[in-house]
Amino acid sequence: MEKSFDERFKAFDQNYFEITEKIARAAERSGRRPEDITLLAATKTVPVEVINHAVSKGLKHLGENRVQEFLDKYDRLDKDGCDLQFIGQLQTNKVKYLVGKVSCIQSVDSVKLAGEISRLCARDGLTMDVLVEVNIGREENKGGVAPERLVEFIDEIRVLPGLHVSGLMAIPPICGDKKILCRYFAGMEKYYVDIRGKSMDNVDMVCLSMGMSSDFPEAIECGATMVRVGSSLFGARP
Repeated sequence: MEKSFDERFKAFDQNYFEITEKIARAAERSGRRPEDITLLAATKTVPVEVINHAVSKGLKHLGENRVQEFLDKYDRLDKDGCDLQFIGQLQTNKVKYLVGKVSCIQSVDSVKLAGEISRLCARDGLTMDVLVEVNIGREENKGGVAPERLVEFIDEIRVLPGLHVSGLMAIPPICGDKKILCRYFAGMEKYYVDIRGKSMDNVDMVCLSMGMSSDFPEAIECGATMVRVGSSLFGARP
């Protein structure tokens, strides 16, 4: 039986408390402060009423995976003081629906997509933060730039007007072995630090977005600055 909104609100409150505690402990283990880590709520399939309750409790960063679902929710979201980002795979013909509505697109993995973001932002006098998605596990069924092409790819898109490269994002392979998982996360952190050290114009490595409900503490310990948490906050998706 589906939970009532009151039940979902209470469940969120408890989950939010527990997750922020886990983030704080993982941050300390990595030698950082809890406020150095951004919790981005992955809100795919979550009703607007539950999202707005979460915002009222202090949640500030929201990420949607699907353009149509984002548009369906947009006008009803409590957007004051709230940061909206897009975290899913994105087709170039749907970029127009996001420009002016989100602060960051986290899944840029092709010059064609970067070019369309640039074209629309430059037309409207806007600048879009983007994260470059890295296919850290080199999986054929996943999006993302191959690690060995990462620097070349960033060098190609950083000159585009209306676009600002502000970090990297990754979804490592599903993995039951925490040591192997942490190797993927540590590899991402190395790319992040290496690129930051290159001091490229229009590239500011300020966000390393990795880690989800099942593995965000490990991601933080390996250097993540942002974690994308959905089901652990809002309950299992239908």
